[in-house]
Amino acid sequence: MNLLASWVNRVAAARPDAVAVIMPDETLSYRQLLDHAHTLAPQLECTQGAVLALQAASMAEVALSAHAASRLGRAIFPLNPALPPQRREVLLQAAGGPVADGIELFVATSGTQGEPKAVMLSGANLQAGGLASRSRLPLQAGDAWLACLPLYHIGGMAILYRCAEAGAAVVLHEGFDPQQVWNDLEKYRITHISLVPAMLARLLDICRDSPPPALKVALIGGGPLSAALAERARDAGWPVCASYGMSETGSQVATLCDMPQGWAPGQVGSPLPGLEVEVVGEDGQPTSGIGRIRIRGAAVMAGYASPQRQMGLGLDQGWFTSGDLGCVDAQGNLTVLGRHDDMLVSGGTNVHPQQVEEVLKRCEGVADAALTSVADDVWGDFLVAAVVAEADDEALENWCRNELTGAMRPRRFVRLPALPCNALGKLDRQALRDLVRRKLE
Repeated sequence: MNLLASWVNRVAAARPDAVAVIMPDETLSYRQLLDHAHTLAPQLECTQGAVLALQAASMAEVALSAHAASRLGRAIFPLNPALPPQRREVLLQAAGGPVADGIELFVATSGTQGEPKAVMLSGANLQAGGLASRSRLPLQAGDAWLACLPLYHIGGMAILYRCAEAGAAVVLHEGFDPQQVWNDLEKYRITHISLVPAMLARLLDICRDSPPPALKVALIGGGPLSAALAERARDAGWPVCASYGMSETGSQVATLCDMPQGWAPGQVGSPLPGLEVEVVGEDGQPTSGIGRIRIRGAAVMAGYASPQRQMGLGLDQGWFTSGDLGCVDAQGNLTVLGRHDDMLVSGGTNVHPQQVEEVLKRCEGVADAALTSVADDVWGDFLVAAVVAEADDEALENWCRNELTGAMRPRRFVRLPALPCNALGKLDRQALRDLVRRKLE
């Protein structure tokens, strides 16, 4: 029996009739969830391999299979149903074969900067991550967490673990429908919800009222939260918590609630208990300036999966060095500045796209904006802003001239009906680069 099953057992023994999972067509108490896992487990025993790899379109099926696999003591690997066969094969080869003791969950990285990797998370990792989360975001019996993030994403799967540990309910949605989310916030007295910024924006678009008073936490992660969206959400009464995390850390690394006046995009507060965070320069040494964010602690993965079964792959003395840039202030608070691989060099000056994008989004008549580049013999990276905007080029140029230094100003503007995003609503920078280059050819 793995961690998830042990937590469900404990709650079922103490509070068997407490609601465990609310699905579109069925509601299960903790006792019923336990019974369902017992019934499903024999079917899963017949599947091949030590890891239960599951590529299901139904999130309800993934959730129930995760509970049954945990009952059997087997690791589970939920996969995006839209994953191309070639990428799926890469992941399955890495995760196939014997599984090291203690490994309970495999999660695929997005692979936006190359081939996807399979993150191995142990029961100890998952327990540490769940308890650290609860120390920052109180969760208790009787609470309900609405899960509209896919369960093949760590932001979705972590909700199952957090709720089982606390004896709370998971309200499981099959994808993101803003009207259905809004309806269920009130119907089920939702106390917690996890969203990416694009989801929050869509909810604000359709809902003029404040969320129901039961809502205590709106955890926002998976991409940069703009100042304008954060202010709009706060003004509407949403209890926004800006968060930073990833699959390699079992979800949350740092989370900031009660965001103060003057909050700046990327500020996510102090690391959760049990996690160390620092930034390192190109030489790999800690720096007080901007550098690569690295994390160490009990919630950090056991390593990336590989056919050689090498433990600790991707770690250096327990440290995981992310692909993100950031800085840590004197009080230990983290600010995330964007992806290291996204940084552009224009006229010899490093330009972080998120900083320029935040300025563009504050311009009147701009609904959305993203910065990319095309190669140029003079500039190196010739900066191009893709905008979803009513403002004309002259207004955009004047705004940038007043708000940005010379090297940070976009040299061209490309208008798009919408920015290219992945299934989670996160900006797809490679698709953006390709799209802009085709338009400028």
